[in-house]
Amino acid sequence: MQRTTTHREQSRIFLAQAYEELAKGDLPQASEKGWGATAQMLKAVAQNRGWSNSKHRDIYQVVWDLMEETGDEELSGLFGAASSLHTNFYDLTYPAHYIRGLLRQVERLVDKTEALLNGATQA
Repeated sequence: MQRTTTHREQSRIFLAQAYEELAKGDLPQASEKGWGATAQMLKAVAQNRGWSNSKHRDIYQVVWDLMEETGDEELSGLFGAASSLHTNFYDLTYPAHYIRGLLRQVERLVDKTEALLNGATQA
């Protein structure tokens, strides 16, 4: 349970930092912190359920498993936004307003998956 709490807390820290980096104009770091917020919350859910979460691929599997568990197809698109931010860290192609929109989607994903930690069956 301690690791679940740590991942959950780190997710919220990264999300706040993503918006701070965006405000400062550090678009690569805003992008990567958005991805980090996503990965940490998904690791929290995986840890909570006893699912594997030690590899990069495992994060994707968590999303697929959550979609199957909840029937919530929106998770796919929201996760796609987070994955896009991760790519942007390396490619540096997105303008600030686009990153802001992606971060809002990440925030929705983090909220929805955190609700699953709290026992909700559908976020």
